[in-house]
Order: sequence, then C-alpha cells, then structure tokens
Amino acid sequence: MLSVVDDARVLTGDGHAAWSESFNELFAQVAGVFGNAAVRRHGRAYLLGLLSQTERKNGWTLAEFAGDVSPDGLQRLLNFSPWDEDACRDAIRRYVVRHLGDPGAVLAADETGFLKKGRMSAGVARQYSGTAGRVENCQVGVFLAYAAPGGSRALIDRELYLPEKWTSDRDRCRRAGIGDDVAFATKPELAEKMIGRAVKAGVPFSWVAGDEVYGPPRVFRTAELVLCHAASCRFRYSLWTSCGVR
Repeated sequence: MLSVVDDARVLTGDGHAAWSESFNELFAQVAGVFGNAAVRRHGRAYLLGLLSQTERKNGWTLAEFAGDVSPDGLQRLLNFSPWDEDACRDAIRRYVVRHLGDPGAVLAADETGFLKKGRMSAGVARQYSGTAGRVENCQVGVFLAYAAPGGSRALIDRELYLPEKWTSDRDRCRRAGIGDDVAFATKPELAEKMIGRAVKAGVPFSWVAGDEVYGPPRVFRTAELVLCHAASCRFRYSLWTSCGVR
C-alpha cells in the first residue's frame, strides 16, 4: 500500500523529494503509538493523503489516494483501531521543541470550526464558526500553536470544544465515544489546560497570545503556571483584537 501512496504523491506533483525525508523522520517519532503494523500503515497513508494536493479530502478520496478499494480501513483507523492520540501529541510536541524550541517563542491559542451536515460527530452543534464567519452546524476545536523567533511555527496541542448541550446529555456523549469524566469547559479553560501541559512538559516560551474570545489576562494568571514557569521565562499575555495588538 505504501508504494502506491508514494507513487501517487509523485504523480500529483506535490514536491515528493522536497519533504519526504522530513515526513519520514517525523512519522518515525509517532510510529510507536499505533497498536500494530496494519494500523501504522493506515496512519501513515492517512497523513500523506491529508498532505497531498488532492482537491477534496474525504473518506473515499483519501482511500483512493492510499490505493484502497474502500474507505473502510481509514474509517477503522479513526473509529476503532488501537492508537494513542495523546501519546502522538506528546511526541509531536517533543519533536517541535527539539527542532524549534526557543525561550523567546510564543504560545498562541486559537480556535477553528469544521462545518458538518449531520448531528452525530462529537461536539457538533449550531454554533459560531470563525471559518464560516457566522453560526453554522459545526465542530469547534481549540488549538495551541508554537511560534518561534524567525517565523517557524507548529501546532502542538488540541482540545475539542463540547457545548453544554452535549455535556449535559451523557447518553449522547457515550454514543460518540466521549467519556463520563469529560465535563463542560469553556474555550479559555481549554486553552489554559493546553498551556498547562506545555509548561509541565518544559516547553520554552516567553509569551502567551490569544484573541478576545479568550478573555482578559486573568485567564492565564493561575499561580501554578506562573510559579512553574517563572524560573525560565517572563510570563506575559498578549490580547489580540480586531483593531490590532494591545
């Protein structure tokens, strides 16, 4: 299957030689989080499909790109296969720190919406989507980016925002694979949770940035964050607004 994927990447003219070595190096960091070789192959094929120049990316087009006759294998990867997404996140974070880590870096929290048609996807609801610029049926994810001096940047963490209509309906949560221990959390609380993980992991940075959605600076002024990080950097908060930085 992998030879089919690699051949397809060359045919799509997506600069195979320019970044394949870096991709293989990065994937090697997360290969161990997949439960077996078959899951690992599907995981690699799925990532390559997402990075390809395939115009529309859904189960069928990604499966075709991977050389599969149906999307069943990739859907099993996402829904049932044994792999540890948190361990994958941690491995990516270590890779980013090793290659981009800088005490002057910025952690930036922001969200994005994923438009959906139905109501079965975890966290889907009619809510504001910055992607669409209006209220739409969508999922919303909160992400933490690492921006190093010189312009290098990478995503190092993520949390799915669950509206209260979801967390108040535990049966619906269970059907979507959301554990009973997952309670409602605001977007600023999700951002603070991710920043806390970065501090605990020893990620070097000097600034935390977020737009007005994430509220006043007090959101990130928890004693734990300041005390844990004070020895290695100056802990600041930058509030972005539509009028510029203030």
